[in-house]
Amino acid sequence: MDKAVKNTVPLKAPNRASAKEAIKDYFVVSADCHVNEPIDVWSARVDKRFHDRLPQMKVDEQGRMWFVAEGLRPSRVREAPRDESIPIETFMENAAATGSRQQLDRSKGAMFQKQGGYGEDRYRDMDYDGIDAEIVFPNKGLTNWQSPDPELNVAMCRAWTDWAHETFGGHSRSFPAACIAPADIPAAVKEVERVAGLGFKFVMMPPLVKGTGYNMPKFDPLWAALSEAGLPIAFHAGTGKDPRTASGNGGAIINFVVHAMNTVLQPTVELCASGVFDRFPKLKFTTIEAGAGWIPYALWAMDHGYNCHAFWVSPKLKYKPSEYFKMHGHASFETDPVGVELRHLVGIDSLMWGNDYPHIEGCWPNSEASIDVWGKDLTKQEIAKVIGLNAAKLFNIPVPDRYKVQA
Repeated sequence: MDKAVKNTVPLKAPNRASAKEAIKDYFVVSADCHVNEPIDVWSARVDKRFHDRLPQMKVDEQGRMWFVAEGLRPSRVREAPRDESIPIETFMENAAATGSRQQLDRSKGAMFQKQGGYGEDRYRDMDYDGIDAEIVFPNKGLTNWQSPDPELNVAMCRAWTDWAHETFGGHSRSFPAACIAPADIPAAVKEVERVAGLGFKFVMMPPLVKGTGYNMPKFDPLWAALSEAGLPIAFHAGTGKDPRTASGNGGAIINFVVHAMNTVLQPTVELCASGVFDRFPKLKFTTIEAGAGWIPYALWAMDHGYNCHAFWVSPKLKYKPSEYFKMHGHASFETDPVGVELRHLVGIDSLMWGNDYPHIEGCWPNSEASIDVWGKDLTKQEIAKVIGLNAAKLFNIPVPDRYKVQA
């Protein structure tokens, strides 16, 4: 492993002066944010023998740009028109002048071309949206697990984690993922022990592992290491497989619903139905960026399957599969009114909100308006849990004393 290269700027945390009035009384934790890593996030930190196999941009003979990564089919890069983008400074100025924030036209692509960095502007953007703390996931690093070669997965994950530690380590508002490659279980166990020592709050693993599933006992050493370290697992939608599988009519919607969001269903059922939590009662997990509306049916279906197929079911569990989810599982959403409406079937303590900064499918920088929609029928205590306290508890983030009365 090459020595890590520190190429970041100092991070400062400005005050909350620009936080929105409607949510200033809450401790707000966005459980799903992303960061635009530097182009050398891997090449500066992995052995040179891997360099030709790292994700890269290529231009074909027709001048078209393609994103190429081992384990993914080439994806053509379609950049949003630069003249359609809105500088965040202009957006803020217009909002201050008019007293309201304009709605963004998502048909024009990315509205804010430069957001998602790791300098001081990131914290200005957090303040503007009323965010106290954030859980940070990769952008480029979402491809860490795409290669069928476990050795490359391990190298890419470790490099991304090293960069995240260099950039955010010890920060009081940003808590990045430690990426773990589960295809190599012994290496994964060692990495869990390493990142726990570095102070990471959680690990990120792909929902899908090629050729196997998390229900298999061979993963027990990994669950044991995570339990010992007290680190929860985050399964981010659309990782571990090519989420851009469908093409043709409706392809974008098919890929979003089926090949990205729907992937988190599999590890949820694998963990809740296989006895993992009987063996590792301290283990916790969460799904990320897949909403929560699917959970009530999944919980019912697991219990129904456990009962009606009882003759074949193995192992016999101490609790119903749905109960394991309520004891150990969580789910983050951005703008999911269905999951919130059915919260009594999920459990309010299992729901977490995130603005998905800076992605266009999220609700930044209009999170207040989003919360007003899905949170209109919630009590103040329920809102406090969903938009901050549940995430703070899961990820072991300190909560200021003035907010603890909301728990």
